Amino acid sequence: MNEHTKPPAIPATLPRESATFDAYTMSEIRRAAATGIYDIRGAGAKRKVPHFDDLLFLGASISRYPLEGYREKCGTDVVLGTRFAKKPIELKTPVTIAGMSFGSLSGPAKEALGRGATAMGTSTTTGDGGMTQEERGHSKTLVYQYLPSRYGMNPDDIRKADAIEVVVGQGAKPGGGGMLLGQKISKRVAGMRNLPEGIDQRSACRHPDWTGPDDLEIKIEELREITDWEKPIYVKVGAARPYYDTALAVKAGADVVVVDGMQGGTAATQEVFIEHVGIPTLAAIRNAVRALQDLGMHRKVQLIVSGGIRNGADVAKALALGADAVAIGTAALIALGDNDPSLDEEYRKLGSRAGAYDDWHEGRDPAGITTQDPELMKRLDPEKAGRRLANFLAVMTLEAQTIARACGKSHVHNLEPEDLVALTIEAAAMAQVPIAGTDWVPGVGGRF
Repeated sequence: MNEHTKPPAIPATLPRESATFDAYTMSEIRRAAATGIYDIRGAGAKRKVPHFDDLLFLGASISRYPLEGYREKCGTDVVLGTRFAKKPIELKTPVTIAGMSFGSLSGPAKEALGRGATAMGTSTTTGDGGMTQEERGHSKTLVYQYLPSRYGMNPDDIRKADAIEVVVGQGAKPGGGGMLLGQKISKRVAGMRNLPEGIDQRSACRHPDWTGPDDLEIKIEELREITDWEKPIYVKVGAARPYYDTALAVKAGADVVVVDGMQGGTAATQEVFIEHVGIPTLAAIRNAVRALQDLGMHRKVQLIVSGGIRNGADVAKALALGADAVAIGTAALIALGDNDPSLDEEYRKLGSRAGAYDDWHEGRDPAGITTQDPELMKRLDPEKAGRRLANFLAVMTLEAQTIARACGKSHVHNLEPEDLVALTIEAAAMAQVPIAGTDWVPGVGGRF
């Protein structure tokens, strides 16, 4: 047998990576074994969970009559805080800016958020650490967050705000407090928070002066007295037990309930929190809505949904499931210019890459957004970034409007669960809408 008649060699079987112990999991084990500390990062959950992409709209045809976009109006306005507040908030779009603290974000970033939101007739939210001149000065409508840490809290700033958001929990870390690493605690941040400069800060996980819904009711009454009953009072909860948390917030006297799913971001916390605590935004909405319906308070107490909202389709789907408005955080920062591919080389020098979103806690953001470094902050032009955000908000609003018209709705709030179907059993069960092509809702019934 010569070399021309030899049978072909059998290729070696390629090594197979474990689905349980994949490369990232093994790298985390090695990192923990080498350092003895847990990993801390910013942004939100990176694992894939059922989300709005698993839902589709049923556009109008014969059984439903679509609206002509060039001739027939489709409203997008929303009023928040109609239950008790003397001065409810009136917004032109149901897309608001979520709470992100000064400290986590730079001063120019807070200014840009205010500029963009104001241009589109919507609201911004302060976040932990108090109210900055940049944000109040450029935000026509500003929501003041009242957090367990009480950092930067004072009654004068509360009175300057247009609404107050009592933060009980956050989607990235329900049951846990936030972190702000020392490199982001500049002299100004330290002064606002009454903290030592350059020292890591961990926020409290619960309010110091109340432990349950009865105490929350007293706190809300106190805030109403401070503001002469003018300001709407929001209560924000991280999605964990949304039915009961929503019901108790309503009982305590909230005008608005904010439910934040696990895809919501954070300045910094333990990765084990981000990836393994809380429930997806999609799983939280219907339970929160059901609580409001059972109490006869749906649309009387408004519901804001946040956590992974990325585009107008997500907005429309959240509204169809029963929300009154949504809040965006991560998407807003991307619109400002964060994690832009043009900065990839600089992100890689930080041990990250553009689009990874795991460097926000380090304080070295080359985009000048999630930093307190004076030189890096100079890179962000708040006017230009504000225009980018306004453009993004306009597109989100138009997209939601387009979908509503296609479903025959004259207002985005007329969207309803009946307009939706699901692509997976999990999404159908969470959203309580049928699997596409059937009338079967898992756990409820119907025919395949």
